[in-house]
Amino acid sequence: MFTKTPADAAASGPAAHPAPAVALASVPGGAPIPHSVGVSDDEFRAALSRLAAGVVLITAHDPDGGPHGEDVGMTATAFLSVSLDPPLVMVSVRNDSRMDDLLEVQPYWAVSVLSGHQRQVAGRFAMKGRISDRLLFEDIEHVRGEASGAPLIGGALATLECRTEQRVVAGDHTLVIARVLATTLPNEEDGPLTYFRGKYRQLG
Repeated sequence: MFTKTPADAAASGPAAHPAPAVALASVPGGAPIPHSVGVSDDEFRAALSRLAAGVVLITAHDPDGGPHGEDVGMTATAFLSVSLDPPLVMVSVRNDSRMDDLLEVQPYWAVSVLSGHQRQVAGRFAMKGRISDRLLFEDIEHVRGEASGAPLIGGALATLECRTEQRVVAGDHTLVIARVLATTLPNEEDGPLTYFRGKYRQLG
């Protein structure tokens, strides 16, 4: 999800400290990227779990998912603003996941910024071995976005409809950078849902 950069390897004299050793991991379709030796997956996850993050639901419509198409959803915490002019956002999706496969061919998608009272929505779309997305959306209030055709979740703090402009492979994830086409603020009363130390939390 994040790319590590090694310390500068340049040295100007005998007293300079050598750069730490790095191991190179290959990336599909790209050059190897450095990964610091000695940092395990568990250590990396533990360190990053101390970074509190907002929780969003990424949604998109798969026109080929059955006779009427199918809506797809994915809970995400790796979502952020990239640029104000033009208005760009970015989400990180795991390579070869259903959402990654869909966003590779479907440029239009949406984001619902979840409120503190929507922990169940976040958990539903994050669970492993889940039932079909069609059933997951059945009893969740939502409308279809005019700009994206994707579901916008009722009660969300904000919604954003997006069009992909760039995809960047970064390790085992792909960074999807998109232009924001439309926004709404359906809920201005609640606080945000956050994710910290492996648990969903509500501020306040």
